[in-house]
Amino acid sequence: MVARESARRRSMHLSNRSATERTGARAGSILNKRKQPYKPAVIRNYELALRLRVLPELGERRLTSIDLRDLLDLQEKLLGEGHSASVIRNTFVPLQAVLRRARRRGAIAVNPALDLELPTAEARERAATPQEAATLLVALANVERAIWATAFYAGLRRGELRALRVGDVDLDERKLRVERGWDDKAGPIAPKSRAGRREVFIATALLPHLAPLVEGRGAEELVFGRDADTPFDPRAVSRKAERAWATADEQRGNGGRPPLVRYTLHEARHSFATWLDHAGVSPDRSDRYMGHSSGTVASRYRHLLAGQLAEDGAKVDAYLAGATAGKVVAPAAAQ
Repeated sequence: MVARESARRRSMHLSNRSATERTGARAGSILNKRKQPYKPAVIRNYELALRLRVLPELGERRLTSIDLRDLLDLQEKLLGEGHSASVIRNTFVPLQAVLRRARRRGAIAVNPALDLELPTAEARERAATPQEAATLLVALANVERAIWATAFYAGLRRGELRALRVGDVDLDERKLRVERGWDDKAGPIAPKSRAGRREVFIATALLPHLAPLVEGRGAEELVFGRDADTPFDPRAVSRKAERAWATADEQRGNGGRPPLVRYTLHEARHSFATWLDHAGVSPDRSDRYMGHSSGTVASRYRHLLAGQLAEDGAKVDAYLAGATAGKVVAPAAAQ
């Protein structure tokens, strides 16, 4: 009896409780706030944040003894050490998850993180103009050009680009299917959310970049892989792109033109979302193409009908063609 009580008390320490939570998350028995399994990369990031910044300060404390003042003290300590707003937020997210579940299970009477205000990370993402995107793509070659083009003109996430298979690309129907993402340790994984599994039209601007990489190849091969089964290395692809853009800058400098404005793959995805808006594609349909989750009941009952994919693709084609040519393009009415 004494041994069992001692074990129970030890399990109430934050270090033990967080270890239990991580084990359950890895096994898929503990779900995230969306009632979906945690992604492998999320679990690894949670473990790292807890190990480096939370457990050294609070790990030996019992959950019932942790209050809001302790969390504020930790936040101020991290600020004083010069950590960025995003690092601080990422530190507290796994701690909030542990405390939230402990409250639901009755291990603590009050969740001390409920009133915790975290610093807001400054948004750094930008969106390219169609002209900027086209200029960047011209400077690239082969696979790198196709990867950036698919990010710009279809809005796929980096992991979705890495996991895209030849069979996911339908050139006849002018659409591609997003079925999975890629994790460096786990390999193919489910998309970020249920909304992540989707269809996206293949814009006219994307077709010449994508078609050569899929025609005549096996359906299970990776479109942008280092080989049929190995995804591209994002760092290597970025280094190649930077070298190509640096070469283009030298040529532009000789002609008196300013250097190219660089955009990351994530910013290319932001660009696609911006262009959808400028082209007059409705927010609901844009969210579907982007793979964004929505919490509204109404949106869960609205679906893309036959023909709408092509309709929105035509809107974006018209916008991109006009904008790249330097014309002022009036947005189509949102449907």
